[in-house]
Amino acid sequence: MVDVAEGAAAVVPGLPARRTGSWPFAAAISIAAAAAAVVLLAGTSWLDHPAVQAWRTVCLAITVQAFPFLLLGTVLSGAINAFVPADLLTRALPKRPALAVPVAGAAGAILPGCECASVPVANSLIRRGVTPAAAFTFLLSAPAINPIVLAATAVAFPGHPVMVVARLLASLATAAVMGWLWLWRGREEWLRPAVGHGGHRHGHSRWSEFRLGFQHDFLHAGGFLVLGAMAAATFNVAMPRSVLDAFSGTPWLSVLFLAALAVLLAVCSEADAFVAASLTGFSATARLVFMVVGPMVDLKLIALQAGTFGRAFAWRFSTATVVVAIAASAVIGGALL
Repeated sequence: MVDVAEGAAAVVPGLPARRTGSWPFAAAISIAAAAAAVVLLAGTSWLDHPAVQAWRTVCLAITVQAFPFLLLGTVLSGAINAFVPADLLTRALPKRPALAVPVAGAAGAILPGCECASVPVANSLIRRGVTPAAAFTFLLSAPAINPIVLAATAVAFPGHPVMVVARLLASLATAAVMGWLWLWRGREEWLRPAVGHGGHRHGHSRWSEFRLGFQHDFLHAGGFLVLGAMAAATFNVAMPRSVLDAFSGTPWLSVLFLAALAVLLAVCSEADAFVAASLTGFSATARLVFMVVGPMVDLKLIALQAGTFGRAFAWRFSTATVVVAIAASAVIGGALL
């Protein structure tokens, strides 16, 4: 999957970025589409096996659940590129990157979408001159603290408003720390040069720029969303329920296990609170870890990041985010829950 992402990164100077290096990515999507068609439409007997049916259901559910928010994110990305003046975004944030990070984290509350929407928007912000640290902070906070997610958390945990507060604080802390960590240790060579349109160009219609930007971001991110959903469905179906019972009895193991489960299940942030609420055998802190890690790092998000920013960025950033999210959730959960 990530090899395909790297193959899509080649851009020859002076040529349109959308056409160069597109055939490996198109081949991967064609294979994924063909495999999905076989699983969904073929009538052979093995496809009626309960495990295969469960895999098909989970894969389709993840894709359908994330699709509207991916669509929202790519529309916003295209609109930012085509209609927002290049200097507006940079002027809206503090000049000092260290101060821009928490402001960008708080701004994540205005985007009613999940992690699939935040990746193309963050990429668009970087192309428009926003410091990567602030864009990555926004990428992490937007799917975790927006009003829809917080409202869903309140519904999933009725009578426990402290869980909503704990999720808000732990998610904001994780996003801000990761932004500052990128300022301190991040390197530009880890970021693959952004492809696609970088804003309105003289002599081109703004609607044409919007259409081309939306087309590129949607097809590019959508392909990796499908591949990530297929991987998440595989782990979801293959994990025995007995494993859940084996880990729930030990506090520190339950925290690590639910963090790993959040990465593998790839549940959309608007629905993960209900999944966490159903894990009644685990502690409140462990379930908080599940809700903080999931919107920031999961299989489909790693795939989207690898396809957008490159493999070197994706594995470093995702690993560090999991560690910071577990630490922040454990501290805040231990204090409040």
